[in-house]
Amino acid sequence: MEFVITLLVTFFAGMGAGLGTGFAGMSAAAVISPMLITFLGMDPYMAVGIALSSDVLASAVSAYTYGKNKNLDIRNGLIMMACVLAFTVVGSYIASLVPSATMGGFSVFMTFLLGVKFIVRPVMTTKEAMAGVSAKKRAVQSILCGVLIGFICGFIGAGGGMMMLLILTSVLGYELKTAVGTSVFIMTFTALTGAVSHFAIGGAPDWTVFALCVLFTLVWARIAAVFANKASPKTLNRATGVVLVILGVVIMLFNVLA
Repeated sequence: MEFVITLLVTFFAGMGAGLGTGFAGMSAAAVISPMLITFLGMDPYMAVGIALSSDVLASAVSAYTYGKNKNLDIRNGLIMMACVLAFTVVGSYIASLVPSATMGGFSVFMTFLLGVKFIVRPVMTTKEAMAGVSAKKRAVQSILCGVLIGFICGFIGAGGGMMMLLILTSVLGYELKTAVGTSVFIMTFTALTGAVSHFAIGGAPDWTVFALCVLFTLVWARIAAVFANKASPKTLNRATGVVLVILGVVIMLFNVLA
């Protein structure tokens, strides 16, 4: 019976996390962490470690799908990623010193608000408009944003993913598909760094929960990424918004239950 509960919890956690990753480049920590804490009684710090581990393959397969459809800015993604990686370790270490109750509240709120934004004010930027920004300006913006995102990603996992999508679309002026593609590309490596940091500090995870979360998140992320790349910008904005609003509300409910 215990395994059945674990299977159900990890399936629905993986489904929510995978859809969030494939549609919006959202870190799995936003969904998986509260579900593991609420229903399996897992230590919050370890739950974030498993969630970030689930992110690695899910983000990688999503990035591959977006890249194959030419919706990925690798050059600036690499610049931002270098900054993000350095500060993810710093954020992850500081997270281990902070009471667990403070972790995740900000990211949940941001998930909900970002979902509302995509529904009310969709991102309709075109690739032609993106090309109008100079390479030097884009590189400087990528460095500054990478430092901020890296710290947040290491500290609360999910906030990093949402902050990245918000900054790529609102500050750097990316069109939505390229923003998500670049976000999941970066998140592949930040999640890996965050997961290793969490396990190095907090010890080995529950391997059954670990394997199930990774598998289910990967499958649903692939499904979401394939749909997202075929959808029109308007449809994608609405779908992404609805997914984020639903996930935001569900996670808030989990936090109340916990």
